[in-house]
Amino acid sequence: MENRFPPKRTFHTTKPVNKEREKELAFGVQTVTEALLSGQEFDRLLIQWETNMPEIQKLAAEREIVIQRVPLEKLNKITRKNHQGVIGFMSAVRYVSLHNILSGVFERGETPLLLILDRITDVRNFGAIARTAECMGVQAIVVPVRGAAQINSDALKTSSGALNHLPICRENNLVETLQYLQESGVQVVACTEKGATNIAEADFSTPTAILMGSEEDGIAPELLRRADAIVKIPMSGKVGSLNVSVATAMIIYEATRQRAV
Repeated sequence: MENRFPPKRTFHTTKPVNKEREKELAFGVQTVTEALLSGQEFDRLLIQWETNMPEIQKLAAEREIVIQRVPLEKLNKITRKNHQGVIGFMSAVRYVSLHNILSGVFERGETPLLLILDRITDVRNFGAIARTAECMGVQAIVVPVRGAAQINSDALKTSSGALNHLPICRENNLVETLQYLQESGVQVVACTEKGATNIAEADFSTPTAILMGSEEDGIAPELLRRADAIVKIPMSGKVGSLNVSVATAMIIYEATRQRAV
């Protein structure tokens, strides 16, 4: 039987990126290249599949900037402007060397209190953590190159400006980072519900790096194995876990409370 009705037509529309968000982007071969040469910090670069951009790829590799290969459709969803197959997400902060931070802390006669965030990707959680860390005297936050929240305007806003004052260190390999800290005399204290020791029983008076993990699957096993101590926040309620920004605030408070005694 003949169908009297015409077939349904599907219309594909691309929602333009928010104008405020677009300010955080660099797109086009020349624009991205010049931004990299000028020292602009990027959280990551998106490059169209099977597109060769040797200079951009070389500059990104030298700066340890993550490159993600994506289809053209994804680039078009981010911006309708002429991106030429490459879009960069610019960071709102300038990353600093962990070595320089640690050396400076010791030279000032301070006791290091650092925060390491393993794959915390929620921007608002990251901003809230940064706000607490800055208020409580943490000297730097360490994040991985891959799998970390993009430090954009949302992160700055949620941190209430704390990210303008708190150094952020971006490391390629967190296992090697933990080893470097331990060899420098800094203990690594991992906080997870799997811990056997309450946070109040740990000794935070010595140089310390607090390690927190993602809300999805916690701290990576290879990092947990490296920790000098594994602690937990005591809870008596029916809910088995805390939001990572709240948990981080609690353990940072315990560390600063001990140091104030």
